[in-house]
Amino acid sequence: MPAAVPPSGIYVPAVLFFKENEDFDVPAIKSHVLRLAQGGVTGIVVQGSNGEAQHLSHDERKEAISLTRKTLDENGFQNVVIIAGCGAQSARETKKLCADAKDAGAAFVLVLTPSVWPGDMTKENIIRYHREVADYSPLPYMVYNFPTVTAGIDLDSDIILTLSEHPNIVGTKLSCGNVGKLHRITSVKPPSEFCTLAGVSEVLLQGLLSGSAGAIAALPNLVPKLHMKMYALYQAGKIDEAMKIQAQLGQGDWATRKAGGVGAMKTLISKHFGYGETYVRRPLMAV
Repeated sequence: MPAAVPPSGIYVPAVLFFKENEDFDVPAIKSHVLRLAQGGVTGIVVQGSNGEAQHLSHDERKEAISLTRKTLDENGFQNVVIIAGCGAQSARETKKLCADAKDAGAAFVLVLTPSVWPGDMTKENIIRYHREVADYSPLPYMVYNFPTVTAGIDLDSDIILTLSEHPNIVGTKLSCGNVGKLHRITSVKPPSEFCTLAGVSEVLLQGLLSGSAGAIAALPNLVPKLHMKMYALYQAGKIDEAMKIQAQLGQGDWATRKAGGVGAMKTLISKHFGYGETYVRRPLMAV
């Protein structure tokens, strides 16, 4: 029987706040999770690229998920979905992270393609890798396509649609921003069968109009309510009004990227919302 598909909507890969010594800043993390939930987001991605997943130990990754789930549950947000980033450079380690994610309270896993040896990652090897890990994963599995952080490896629509036939592979995040690819997938696999999510806010509405289930995007870390307003306008068929907000999201997405990515996001949150410091784990730079 096929695994459950994530609900359509807006998901945010939450940034993770640290103290000066790089330990978790637990009060700031909890404040951020709570503000996102109060902003109406469908779900939170823990250990996404914006959450500095690659800089965390296994124990820290479990702690981040558990802390997020506990914060949501204690504040009446049991309906907010947690997706756990579980990508690693070997199938063995990725399987361990998937098991840890279930133990810590996640509902779905999101997995990047390994990229240390990009020349070895043929189409056949990419498919074999994701199928093997999805066979093992105790949680429904989503394929994460982000060429910027995988040495340029960019999964095409043929690969993703092949993987979508696996009973435990239930969706994909397309941080490549390729709306044509997204539309090819959704024209074959609607959101009720396979959750195709845009990976950047600058193509959120364009993706929805092409049949996506929504987005996992960094910008809702700053403006979750604006994203949810645009999504509600789309659902109500008010496309012209939604497009006006989409223009703002596109400008905001570009501005935060130019300002410095994860470091800039933390700085803006700290400045405008009064919690968290700007510390990132090296080699990233604070902004």
